[in-house]
Amino acid sequence: MTRRAAVAAVAAVAWSNVVLPALGLSSRGRAAAGTAVALGATGVASAAGVSRRELGLVDFRSGLRWGSTAAAVPVVGYAVVAATPGLRSRLAVPAEPRSDFAEWVAVHIPFGTVLAEELLLRGVLTALTARAWRPAPAAAVRALVFGLWHVHPAREARDSVPATVAFTAASSLVFDWLRVRSGSVSAPAVLHLAVNAGGALLVRRIQAITGPGAPSPHG
Repeated sequence: MTRRAAVAAVAAVAWSNVVLPALGLSSRGRAAAGTAVALGATGVASAAGVSRRELGLVDFRSGLRWGSTAAAVPVVGYAVVAATPGLRSRLAVPAEPRSDFAEWVAVHIPFGTVLAEELLLRGVLTALTARAWRPAPAAAVRALVFGLWHVHPAREARDSVPATVAFTAASSLVFDWLRVRSGSVSAPAVLHLAVNAGGALLVRRIQAITGPGAPSPHG
């Protein structure tokens, strides 16, 4: 089981940073591919004897309660930033909105990002690492995988790779805690959705305030 967990961890990092970028897909294609891989991996794990409880596919009501409570934190934070000019001015955002913004927020983020990552990392990988290692090292492996998962996206966005890896690895510990407390993968999924979709909506709000073609808040 240790070998299976290690292979799954390496495969997840390779998928995000090597395989998926090499496919050269559009944003829509990446979302579809990520969703398909996550669903397929979940199906394979289930067929191999991993239970629904191990995969976090139970206790959805509990997960929604825990996730909604946790999601209130970023939602309130984004609302405060959106309503405060001094805070908005500190954020550097693209001057022009994405042409596929509605589809991105309604489909790509919920399915291609949240569903895919939660099923793969808080579902399949959590089940395999929990069987292979004690809780602390298992959580450390998952945090490392989640951090490294974001290396290529950080490079594409021209963000700091070390900062992105550190932030997402720390986020993994929060998501893991919600997964354990609620018993369901739906809890971290709700928080994950609030963080990503809320951030996208905040950027769109700032773009609407500054107007098309306006310089970014940092000039």
